[in-house]
Parts: sequence; C-alpha cells; structure tokens
Amino acid sequence: METVLERLRSGARIAVIRLRSLGDCVLTTPAVHLLKSARPDLSIAVVVEDAFAPIFEGNPDIERILAPSTSAIARWRPELVLNLHGGTRSAQLTVAARARLRAGFGHFRFSAIYNIRIPRAQEILGVERKVHTAEHVASAMFYLGVPSGDIPRARLFCTAMPPQARPYAVLHAKASAPDKTWPAENFREVTAGLSPDLEPVFISGPGESLDEFAEFRRVTGAPLSEIKSLLSGASLFIGNDSGPAHMAAAFGVPSVVLFGPSDREIWAPWKTEAAVFKSPDMRDIAVSDVIEAARLHTTERSTSR
Repeated sequence: METVLERLRSGARIAVIRLRSLGDCVLTTPAVHLLKSARPDLSIAVVVEDAFAPIFEGNPDIERILAPSTSAIARWRPELVLNLHGGTRSAQLTVAARARLRAGFGHFRFSAIYNIRIPRAQEILGVERKVHTAEHVASAMFYLGVPSGDIPRARLFCTAMPPQARPYAVLHAKASAPDKTWPAENFREVTAGLSPDLEPVFISGPGESLDEFAEFRRVTGAPLSEIKSLLSGASLFIGNDSGPAHMAAAFGVPSVVLFGPSDREIWAPWKTEAAVFKSPDMRDIAVSDVIEAARLHTTERSTSR
C-alpha cells in the first residue's frame, strides 16, 4: 500500500503545525529530522508562535518558520499539512492551508477535517507502555511513511557562546506552576555543593524574578536565541521539569531535572546523560541527592572531554 510520503510529489511543501509549548517545540525537532532525512527534497515549514520560533531557527531541516495565521499558511500552499497540536486554533490553520492531504492524530477534536487520521503512538510503535513525547511525535512520521528506526536527540542550532572565564552550570529554578517548582532555598544550597570551578548561572523567563539569587550571575527574560547559546556552552544543567531542561538535553548537556506532578516517562530529558528526581511534593527531593548527582555528572563530563 502506498504511503503518504510516496503520494507526495518531488519538492512538495509540508506545513507542520506545532503550537505551544517550549518543551513540545524542542521535542518536535527529532521528528522533523526523520522526515527530512527520509525525503530530502521536501520543503518543510513549521507553524509556531513568535515566542517559540527561535527553537527552529537555524535548523537545516526547516525551510520556513510561519506565524500561526491563516494567511501565512495559505500563502505557503502546502501539499500536506500535519497538525501536531489538535486544538481549535490549529484546526482552523489546518483548514486554511487548503492542502490536498491533511493529517492529525485520530483522537484530535474536529476529526472530520483530516483525511489522514494517525493512530495511537503505541499502535504505530508496537508497544503498550507509556511513550515519551519525542516518540509520540516521531510515530506520526513513521505512520506517514518514514522508515521506522532510532529517534534522534532533539536538534537546536545557535551562535556559539564567546569564550567564558570559567566553566558554568545553568540553573533554572522557575516553573509554570508552584507544584512543579523546587524551593528556591534548595537551589541556593545546591550552588554551595558545586565544584568551586563551576560558576552558577540562573535563568528565568520574561516576568520571572530572580531576586532571591542576587549574588549569582543571572539571565532574566532573555530571548530564546540567547538562552540557546548559553545552554549550548554549559557544563551542567540543574532545574525543574520545563522547556530549558529539554533545550539543555538537545545540546547533550548533563542534566539534573526535578519533577513534581509531571510524568517523567513522558517528559524526561531525551537522549542525554541525566539524573531525574521525582516526588509528588517536590520539597521531599533531598538537596544532598541533587548535589551528589550534579557532582557525578560534572565529573563524568570533565573526564569525557
């Protein structure tokens, strides 16, 4: 039976709709790479909000980054539109594309707009366990006709950091909700346990204060392009389960990631050296365990260089 990819003409345009969030955007890049590797002739555009567009900037697999507007996707004139989001706005964009082939997961709302309904990732992958988000997105590519195989690490591209005075660890002490946030005083204790040769650098998003870490180097509300460069040169990442953790993993930075209610089987750092600690009450994650993991990964990183 002919696959969807086999039905696409040479040089066809594809629009991949990936609205929200930072982690989802990062974990879409392995799937896009699989698609481009299988059909190098295709022209792939990603439809994404401006706030997350830097995740895809500089990526050689992607020809165009489109704003999530009906006019932008209509002008792209894709032959295939692949909706990876599933909400109302992404459904509107799918229709606006006027593509001959419209693909989305079978459980999405407004399923009538899709003439290609992608089954559950477990069915495609032949497993019944929970699947990681990177596996979930990649399974859509396998269903479309990409040969099944290894799912690579996420791919981010950036301008190299200028030479730093000394190695540094990036710490992300913020999160989207209080129950996903390890206490600030715990992060402060962790800095005391790091190697004295490793400078702590705290990061936060727009509108997030880092006043409690005033004595450390801080990067607050910086553009994602700057955060990409900063993470690419880090020797270690320590932080809550969040988008920056996935960015660090994309650069292969050894990581210590702290989970509260989120499912680590679905959201753990993908294909990088990482220690993951989880507790329904994040206050129960011991500072001593985090320090020990940080020291271990820093030592291994130094030894492997």
